[in-house]
Amino acid sequence: MRRSTFTDEPVTYGAVGGTQAADLLYYPPKGYKSFIRQARIGSGEERFASTVTALMTWGVQRGSGIKVTETHEGTGVQYEGVVFNPDGTPAKMQEHRPSEAIFADDGSPYIANGMTAVLKIPFWPLTVSAPVRVVYVIDEPQRAGFAYGTLHGHPESGEEAFIVELRDDGSVWFVVRAFYRPSTTFYRLASPVLRLAQRRYTARYLRSLLPARAA
Repeated sequence: MRRSTFTDEPVTYGAVGGTQAADLLYYPPKGYKSFIRQARIGSGEERFASTVTALMTWGVQRGSGIKVTETHEGTGVQYEGVVFNPDGTPAKMQEHRPSEAIFADDGSPYIANGMTAVLKIPFWPLTVSAPVRVVYVIDEPQRAGFAYGTLHGHPESGEEAFIVELRDDGSVWFVVRAFYRPSTTFYRLASPVLRLAQRRYTARYLRSLLPARAA
């Protein structure tokens, strides 16, 4: 049986790029819940640079006990964000722009726009497969990260962003921004369990880039 690459599949939600919205916590896309979590993980430009390298080579997911499998190169297309209607529904996408391929010192490719992967998430006695596509990448002097959106087969529908910031006082912060809802009737029935698992893995994400874990 040929393994699906998910390359041509659309994400399973409409508000692509919605995790960039400044008011995400208070006005998520219609029908979705949202959260923003952050943790200070150090200080200084060197710490910022090393953290960005870990983040952009799947360090958060792997450091949280998730296996990153079936990765496929991205298209290089950058989503520039989404424009919303007053009721929270997406109105239109802004224009796209390409991005350049970047590699870590050991040759590991950085996460790129359009890249797909299947996350294998340990869930008590089971392992859940969660296909995702990277929908935008942030590459700024004091801010870097990416967001991925859910593909068909993921337990949830929505988007999650992972961002590292070097703030003006020299502190380095890791920020997780997301909006989500169960993807199917089965997962809606299991939503209390999904929320528990999500809180558990979000806590792991925030610890994954701490110096002791990154060493």
